[in-house]
Amino acid sequence: MAVTRTFSIIKPDATKRNLTGAVTKMLEDAGLRVVASKRIHMTRDQAEGFYAVHKDRPFFGELVDFMISGPVVVQVLEGEGAMQRNRDIMGATNPKDAAPGTIRAELAESIEANTVHGSDSDENAAIEIAYFFKPEELVG
Repeated sequence: MAVTRTFSIIKPDATKRNLTGAVTKMLEDAGLRVVASKRIHMTRDQAEGFYAVHKDRPFFGELVDFMISGPVVVQVLEGEGAMQRNRDIMGATNPKDAAPGTIRAELAESIEANTVHGSDSDENAAIEIAYFFKPEELVG
């Protein structure tokens, strides 16, 4: 399997509870390496742009409000099959459905406050990485 990169966000519910290190450790223990990371407070425009694919969905406003409610940590992860590996360690969107040992099963509070976001394809990973990082910031 090829070494690839993917995108991850540690969401406001996790940064509020000081779980950045715990999440990052779980990602690293799963064989992923952080090649770029920064803590930011998303603006409304950033959040609306990032989640524009969901703009017609009923949860869009709540999602944007949640994502701007506190700091997040945006990261670029690298490893063999990085996108799928990240999705596997994140676990199901609903923590109640997430397998034991996954980030969401162990750390998430609810389906809304589910601790992490991860790209759902290699193509989307490239778009999401470029949304928050300049090429020179990827220092793996």
